[in-house]
Amino acid sequence: MRQVIVTEFMKLRHSKVTWLSWLTFSIMPLGTALFVWIAKDPERAAQLGLLGQKAQLTGVSADWPSYFVLLNQVATAGGMVLLSIIAAYVFGREYSDGTAKNLLALPILRHWFVAAKLLVVFVWFTALLTSVIIEALVIGAALELPGFSVSLAVSSVGTVLFGGLVGYLLVPVVAWIATLGRGYLAPIAFTIFMLLMGNILGATGWGKWFPWSIVPMLAGMAGPRLEVLSAGSLVVIGLTFVAGVAASIWQFRYSDNTQ
Repeated sequence: MRQVIVTEFMKLRHSKVTWLSWLTFSIMPLGTALFVWIAKDPERAAQLGLLGQKAQLTGVSADWPSYFVLLNQVATAGGMVLLSIIAAYVFGREYSDGTAKNLLALPILRHWFVAAKLLVVFVWFTALLTSVIIEALVIGAALELPGFSVSLAVSSVGTVLFGGLVGYLLVPVVAWIATLGRGYLAPIAFTIFMLLMGNILGATGWGKWFPWSIVPMLAGMAGPRLEVLSAGSLVVIGLTFVAGVAASIWQFRYSDNTQ
C-alpha cells in the first residue's frame, strides 16, 4: 500500500494538471471578492455596468457574513465539479495515457490502487480547499469588510470544509465511471448530467434524497439551504460512497485491458 501511495503522489507531483487545478480554484475567491467590492463601492463600480446591477439584485452586501455565504456557495458547488474532474483525471489517465496495461499487470492486489487513488484525490482537494480558504481570508482582510468575528470565521470555514467532505463522498462513483468508461469523457459527462438533475430535484421535496442535490442544497444553490443534514441524507451519502468504492474495486479487480 505504501509503495502504491508513493507512486500515485509522484504522478501527481509531476503533473501539470495539479497546478492548473490550483490556478482555476484560486480564481473563485477573487470572483467572490469582486461582487463584494462592487456592493461596497457601487459608484466606483458603476462603470462595470451589469456587474454592479447583478451584485445588488443578488442581495450581496459588503460585510463578512455575506462574503462567507458567497464563498461557501462558490467553494461547495465549484468544489464538487473540481472533485469530479480530479477523480476523472486520477482514474481515467491510466487508460488515456496507455498505462493501464502496466498497472493491471503488476503483482499487487488491485483494490490497493483504488484506495491509493482515492487518497490522492482527498489530499489533493483538501490542499486546494485549504489554500482557497486562506486566500479568501486574506482578500477579505484587504477589503476591510465589517462584521468579522472569530466565531463567524470558524463557523463559516467549518461549513465550507463540511461541504467539501460531503462532495468528496460522491467521488467513488465518478471513479467507477472513469474506470468503466476507460477515460475522461464518461465521468465528466456523468457529472454534468448529475449536476443538472441535482439542481432540478433540489427545488423539489426529493432533493434531500438525491446525492447530487444534497451538496448544492448545503450551499443554498438548489432549493432551500440545508443548515444540517438529516439522518436520511446522511444515509444516502454514506451508501453512495460505499457503493462507489465497491463498484470501483470490482471494476479494477475483474476488468482487463487490451491496449
